[in-house]
Amino acid sequence: MLKARMPSRSVFFFLVVFLLVGVLCFGRQCLAQGKVLVIDLEGAINPASAMVLERGLEKAQKLNAAVVVVRLDTPGGLASSMRTMVKSIMNSPIPVVVWVGPSGAGAASAGVLITIAAHVAAMAPGTNIGAAHPVMAGGKDIGKTMSEKVVNDMASYGRGIAKQRGRNGEWVEKAIRESVSITAEEAVKKHVVDLVAKDLDELLKLLDGKEVEVAGKKIILHTVGLTREEYRLGFRDRVLRVISDPNIAYILMMIGMAGLYFELAHPGAIFPGVIGAISLILAFYSFQTLPVNYAGLLLIALAIIFFIAEVKVTSYGILSIGGLVSLTLGSIMLFEDAKVSLKLMMPTVVLVGGFFVVVATLAFRAYRSKPRSGTEGLMGEVGVVKERIDPEGLVFVHGEYWRAKASEPVEEGEKVQVEGMEGLVLRVRKVDNQ
Repeated sequence: MLKARMPSRSVFFFLVVFLLVGVLCFGRQCLAQGKVLVIDLEGAINPASAMVLERGLEKAQKLNAAVVVVRLDTPGGLASSMRTMVKSIMNSPIPVVVWVGPSGAGAASAGVLITIAAHVAAMAPGTNIGAAHPVMAGGKDIGKTMSEKVVNDMASYGRGIAKQRGRNGEWVEKAIRESVSITAEEAVKKHVVDLVAKDLDELLKLLDGKEVEVAGKKIILHTVGLTREEYRLGFRDRVLRVISDPNIAYILMMIGMAGLYFELAHPGAIFPGVIGAISLILAFYSFQTLPVNYAGLLLIALAIIFFIAEVKVTSYGILSIGGLVSLTLGSIMLFEDAKVSLKLMMPTVVLVGGFFVVVATLAFRAYRSKPRSGTEGLMGEVGVVKERIDPEGLVFVHGEYWRAKASEPVEEGEKVQVEGMEGLVLRVRKVDNQ
């Protein structure tokens, strides 16, 4: 019997090649396959911006993306949100590229530190970066003593980030202390950013073959030919992004203060107090005084208070509507972190809110309806005289016999209407038959 012989040399050669490729790819974390996730960050840096970036990076990990490109255009924003974003970028297990673009965009103030924190920093022609001197909300300058503390802290923070990324820490410090700003081409010359690319296509070509360090390991980027996917904002992110706008935050704060003042000055108005309480919590979230989970928890607690108060206070449904709004916003803020499905959460909110609205409606109707028993229930009722009234007699009214008196004689069988009650005697008047 003949035995089939495997060509040992070919097998050996194949194994050697396979092992070499494996060592090269796994030893240097070669990323030849995958997607490019593009995250848009446009406008002021605020809690919603930080949340969008965090969720985008989480999605990139689920997609096993080769690289994340953050398209940045910002005038700056909250330092606390900026620090959250910098931490997310610097600790990302996936390479993050921040591209200041398209042409005409800029990375000012907080945008400077977000850009230099990236594994690769890039800019489009016609963009600028800089002017990172800290200011108070609304653009006001900080007092001298506090300014020194904040500027020194921010300068050392910026130098540390630049040093870790191998960028020009001296210029970063100058941008923070002196608010200097430079163009894209100047930024490359001064080693503030790595490259200039006119669009995303050119950016991906320039990134191909570039070596970066991610989580202490050297990685070779292979970005040519990768499919691109845009990160789409969810319903919750869009709502929070609107609330986090600095102009909206300011308006919410003013509405909140005015509403609570009016409620305290005129107790029982209810509507100003409801609007004021909800607006203040949303404003505190917008200014990042409250984290999103605490803001959501407070809104849900406020909704419970409104629903309970609706049972005790006649608000004509205002408290129920305020509770429904508060419960909806609180659920959107809080339960997304708990991974509760929006498709499950919204019907639940509608059912719970609808229950309290129905209860409030029934309570209002009961309040407005005419009493059916007791003294109040007899007022206005029409009865029949069973014993002549002169000045007192007997009437049958509301299914009962009552002693009654009238200002004029009323004969048996005639109708009378109850006008009042004196002790256990009704005061009635004759009703003319028509």
